[in-house]
Formats: sequence, C-alpha cells, structure tokens
Amino acid sequence: MNAPHGNLILNQVKQYKSDALDLLKKLTLKESPSTEPETQSKVRKKISKALNKLGYKTIHIKGKSSGGMLYARPVKKLKGQSIQMMLGHYDTVWPVGTLETMPFEIEGNIVRGPGTYDMKAGIIQAILALKTLKSMELEPDVLPVIFLNSDEEIGSHESTRYIRRLAKCVNRVFVLEPSLGPNGKLKTARKAVGRYQITVKGKAAHAGLDPEGGASAILELSHVIQKLFALNDPEKGITVNVGTIDGGLRANVIAPQSQAIVDVRTRTQADAESVEQAILSLQADTPGTQLVIEGRIGRPALERTPRNQALWQLSQELAAEIGIQLEQGQAGGGSDGNTTSQYAATLDGLGAVGDGAHADHEHIDIDKTLERAALLTLLLLAPPLKI
Repeated sequence: MNAPHGNLILNQVKQYKSDALDLLKKLTLKESPSTEPETQSKVRKKISKALNKLGYKTIHIKGKSSGGMLYARPVKKLKGQSIQMMLGHYDTVWPVGTLETMPFEIEGNIVRGPGTYDMKAGIIQAILALKTLKSMELEPDVLPVIFLNSDEEIGSHESTRYIRRLAKCVNRVFVLEPSLGPNGKLKTARKAVGRYQITVKGKAAHAGLDPEGGASAILELSHVIQKLFALNDPEKGITVNVGTIDGGLRANVIAPQSQAIVDVRTRTQADAESVEQAILSLQADTPGTQLVIEGRIGRPALERTPRNQALWQLSQELAAEIGIQLEQGQAGGGSDGNTTSQYAATLDGLGAVGDGAHADHEHIDIDKTLERAALLTLLLLAPPLKI
C-alpha cells in the first residue's frame, strides 16, 4: 500500500510521546543485566504485553544461561509474504542497583537512565512504529516481525543461531541499536570482533638451583605478545590488543604456564579471516614450551555491501520526507547486525538518538528518537528490497 506523506506519520508518532515515555520508564525501572538472567523476565513480559495489544503473537524462547529471547509476529499473515525483521535486545550492561545512583530522569527533551540509550528506547521505537501502522490502518507489503534477545551485551552466544536462521528468511533487517553519537549517524559498517585465549605451557624448575631445567612460559608469552602486536595495521583498521596476561607461580620458580586474552577487530571479513589464521598459526620459539590457542571471530564484519547500501539509500530518501538529514558511520563495536548482514540487507543504528552507551551519562533525546520511530515506520512500509 502506498504510504501517506512522511509528515502525517511523524505527527501520528508524536501523539504517542507521553505513552512512549511511560513505557520507557517502566522498561528502565525493570533492570535487566545480561549476567543476571533471572531479572529479565519482567522487562520481557512488559514488551510482550505491549505487542499483544497491537495484534502480535509473542513467543518466549527459553535460554540455558540467558533470560531467553522474544520473537513476535502478527497473528494474521499472508501466505508467501516477504518478511522484514526488527532486531534488538533487552539486556543491559548495568548491574541491579544502578538506578540508585543513575535514576530515570526527564529533563526537557533529555531522558536519562541505565539502558535507555542502549537500547530500551529502540524497543519503544519498534512498538511506536507498529502502533502507528495500526492506528492509520496501514498494511506493509513486507511482514514486520521482531526478535529481541537478552545476551547481546555478552556476545549473543545463545541467540546467534536463532538470529542466523531468521536472517536467512527475511528480505531486510532493521537493527534498533542506538545511533552513532549525538548527531545520530546510522551504522552502515561495523568491525568484525574476535576474542582469543593463548595459553603457554612450559616447565617449572627452581629459578636459583636449576634454572636450565625449566622452560619459562612467561618468556615465551613475551615473544607471542610482540607477534600479536605486529599484526596491528592502523591504515587497514586492524587492531589486535592483548588485554590481559597472567602466569607464573612465584618469583623463584620458572613459570610453567602463562596466558593472554586477545581482542581483534577488523573492518572487513577478509582481514578478520587473515588475522585469525595468523593467530592460529603462531608457533612457540622458546625450547620446552608449547602454545594452546583457543577462540574465533565471534561477530563477522558488517560491511557496506550493495544490498546494505541500497537500504541505506532508501533510509536517506525516506528521512528527507520528514526533514531529517542522515549520515552514515562506522562503529568499532559489533552487534547482532554483523550476523544478519551475512544473509540479508541490514541497516544498523536505527535506534535512539542520544549518547553515553555503557557510560554514566547515558541518555536519549526523546524528540529526535520519535523522529527515528517515524523513519522506521516509513521503512516498514517500503516495498521489498530487490537487491
């Protein structure tokens, strides 16, 4: 169905401002840290209730170590209809009790609180978009579904297989992670992210009585660390960082074991695979030591592929209808959009406009966030992407 002019949709969304703030407050007050899955059912139930009122069937997919996932789809759907997915998460990095020092507050257009920006306001946007479609009796040609997980902030280890499965079936994906910076750039590129654990096994001996009888795992780790840092390439956007090291028993013992935890980020998937191969191919130089290397690229790169850029161009055109000038940017961190981008056109950073993700000044600009909800509504009404 042809969509009405963008300003009509924007005005409709703005009418729900007080409802949006009320629901955002309720979600924020239900603290839901990733590492405490028992806390997440309350916020999930609030989201489910809001979606049920809009004619959506919600399904709770239980997790083993997380609070599980929420999948929502319209009760009514046409056979063979194309599908589009709104993707997000309801876990946060903030532990229970954060509200005591970082309360939910509204000061003019600014809304503060743990998890408001990353990314409970993004969930509100999805609900507002669906509410607007329903109130204006608009039926998208592409069926909107929603998938929300509760382990995104800790790597999406349980939910990735579900996200991958859905991404293979949809026409496009709108990731409701917060936009990039106060200017609200959309995230059209994200680095691949990898994590590796390198353990060096040596041989213990008395450092004074029998130094030649041992093989120092710490000495070998020092060589490994230099090899790892040599993989950095700022021009290509490759960063390899040894974040923590550990090892040894005491000063008078040749260290029998040492360990390093390594973070890898690359702009392209090709570079990610190249760096991974280099790390997995490391060999010990110190006689009597051996390396045990574990880990992988956990999130592939979200790149500016033709289909992703087609979705970006569409968002620019629709944003212009409501007076928004969009910019695109690259984020150093990963999201579940990195995964969906491998299978379907993906546009990330469509969530709230604000600042302070994972920081104590976390906040959103509610008026600009409502504009993004209107943009999301327009995107949901667009015909299927052909690329």
